[in-house]
Amino acid sequence: MTISNKNGIESGKMTYIISDSKKNGGSITATINSEFVDAKGKSISKARNNVKCENGVMQMNMKTFIPPPQLEQIKSGFATANDVYLEYPSNMNVGDQLKDGQFNMDYKSASGLDCSIDISITERKVEGKETATTAAGTWECFKISAKNKIDSKISNIGIPITMSVVEWFAPGFGIVKTESKTGKTEITSIK
Repeated sequence: MTISNKNGIESGKMTYIISDSKKNGGSITATINSEFVDAKGKSISKARNNVKCENGVMQMNMKTFIPPPQLEQIKSGFATANDVYLEYPSNMNVGDQLKDGQFNMDYKSASGLDCSIDISITERKVEGKETATTAAGTWECFKISAKNKIDSKISNIGIPITMSVVEWFAPGFGIVKTESKTGKTEITSIK
C-alpha cells in the first residue's frame, strides 16, 4: 500500500506478506508480516500481526492500525498488548452500524521512557457500495466511515489525534483504500 500525505506526496509504502494460513472448521487464521519503508525506501519498522475469519466475519488485529511514526518508536523498545480485533462481517449492508474497536499498547522507548498508544475506532457506518479503482485493480467495495482517535503518550504526556476516516472494504479481500484529512493509503500493487 502506498501512503500519501494530504497534498498527495508519497510518504512511504507498507508491504504486507500473508503467511501461516490455517483452516480449522469454520475458521481461517493467517499471519500478516508488514514492513513500512519511507519515501526514500529506508525500512522504518516491521511488525507481525494476525487476521482471522470466523463464520463469515473478517477480523483484523487492531495492531495493524498503529500509524508508522508510532511503529518506529515501538520497534526499538519492549511492548505489551492484548490482541483486539476489528470486525468486517461478510453480510454487511448499506446503513449498517459496525462494531467499534478499542486497543491499547504499553511500551518502553529505546531511551527507556514509559509510553503508550490508545486507538479507538468508533461510529463505523456502511455508507454505500462503490467501485474502488487503484493502480492495483478495481474492486466492488463497501464504503465505511468512522471516527478514529489515536492517543500517544510519552511519560504520561498525551498527544491526541481525532479524525474522520473513510475506507473502501472489498469483501473476501480487505481494505483497498482509505482517506482522511491527513492523506490516503491505497493498494498500488499485488504480487
